[in-house]
Amino acid sequence: MGLPNLKSKLSQHRFEINHILVFFIVVIMIQVVLVFFQGSLVTNFLNDAQRWFQKYHAERIAIVTSASLENLFENQQRIRAEGKIDETQTIYSVNVFFKQLVMQRNIEEISLILLKDDHIYLVSNGQDMNDFFKGSLPAYGVRPLQTPNAGVTYFSAVRGEMMRSERILSDVVDQKTFNVLVPFVPYGEYVGALYIRIAPDFTLLTDEVQSNFDRVSFAFSALVVLGLVVMYVVSSNAVRERNEARERLFEEHQANLEKQIRLEKESIFTKRIYHTHHKAEKIIGFIKNDVRMMGPGNLEESKHRVIAYSNFISRIIYDMKWYDQDINTIVNPVFRSDINAIITFIVDNVFLRISSRNDMFAFHRDLDPRMPAVPVNEFIIWEILEPLIQNSIDHGAQSSVMITLATRFDPEANVSTVRIQDTGVGIPVVLLERDARGVRRIFEEKKLAGTTSGLHSGYGCQIAYQMAVGKCGWGLDAENLPEGGCCFTITIHHGARR
Repeated sequence: MGLPNLKSKLSQHRFEINHILVFFIVVIMIQVVLVFFQGSLVTNFLNDAQRWFQKYHAERIAIVTSASLENLFENQQRIRAEGKIDETQTIYSVNVFFKQLVMQRNIEEISLILLKDDHIYLVSNGQDMNDFFKGSLPAYGVRPLQTPNAGVTYFSAVRGEMMRSERILSDVVDQKTFNVLVPFVPYGEYVGALYIRIAPDFTLLTDEVQSNFDRVSFAFSALVVLGLVVMYVVSSNAVRERNEARERLFEEHQANLEKQIRLEKESIFTKRIYHTHHKAEKIIGFIKNDVRMMGPGNLEESKHRVIAYSNFISRIIYDMKWYDQDINTIVNPVFRSDINAIITFIVDNVFLRISSRNDMFAFHRDLDPRMPAVPVNEFIIWEILEPLIQNSIDHGAQSSVMITLATRFDPEANVSTVRIQDTGVGIPVVLLERDARGVRRIFEEKKLAGTTSGLHSGYGCQIAYQMAVGKCGWGLDAENLPEGGCCFTITIHHGARR
């Protein structure tokens, strides 16, 4: 294949090469890191195992040696008690015993440390053992210019602990040399300790294990790279054709989607401006009336009400500015909103202030004082409750409608419910049907078309559903009551967004 043909092939496979190369590099880097990580783990495991086995090996040798030496010591005591003293044989037996151990590659030093009359006696050979039995062996430290012995030094440091526990003590030096002390108890009587300095070496075994692991890791990495290359060669043609078709389809879909989103945003924003303008116009009228009626006798009450009205107007303006509000401005642990207080304020200072209400509607409040505070902006709760209450007023279709606002808290389930029910004619059945997502059509944004001409849910119910379910994570449902009228139920699961 010539160079021009190679360049042409590479240009056709540009998408696949760019992405597959990145995939290659990432996988290879991960494999390299994994190999090093596994190698480090294996090395640490082998080192830990080696240290443990070295200590175990050193202590086992010390135990066996101590048992043999105790038998020799007891035998010599028995022979001397019978009067059959053979000093030459004693010296020879002890020397042979010590030399056989020291000749082993790992054992560096062995000595017997004996206690008598609160003095320490160091036995390093057969002559020292014979002198100890005769009573002519000088105590350790009596001889002038005596070289310090590492075993005696270690024994002196742990002497008290060994006498109390009578168990094997060991100390590691330079990560490889072990000082081991075994209690020396011939005839069951503690008379000292056997000291062995041993440096067991198992690096040959661990090096072989590490070498085999490195070879296996290299072979595995090579197989991974080979597999990736084969995958690229097999799938490149299919991927190229698929990407070309998908790119054309994506461009067409993108153009249609952009057009649809633009039209929907324009429609939604227009409806929102209309809906919020209506609410703002009513609240501003209340503010004007409070300002006109403000006097020394109702100053604090009017000020509190005007501030609440103003904050709600600010929230309305914010809704008109942003389509997707920041979730922290809606749900936040710093908010501690009292639903009962919000219901009371809305009823007393919004709906009952309408001059034309007369006997068209009335409110009955059944509020549970146990209702816990919720971490939701109080004006968001206002935006949820106000359109649902307004729906009962606007669509009651009765000369007099009783609207009941009830709250309940179930401490066992940690769930609160808010019910808004009326004695009107209820919700048309078609609006209680559910769509494919399980949402009732009364909470849909668009008007219903088809059999019921001019019938629509109103944008207020859609806003309430969007805020309650989409933003706060609550539940919102609607139903008709058997005795007539409808009921909106808000379900709040405390402690979690559902």
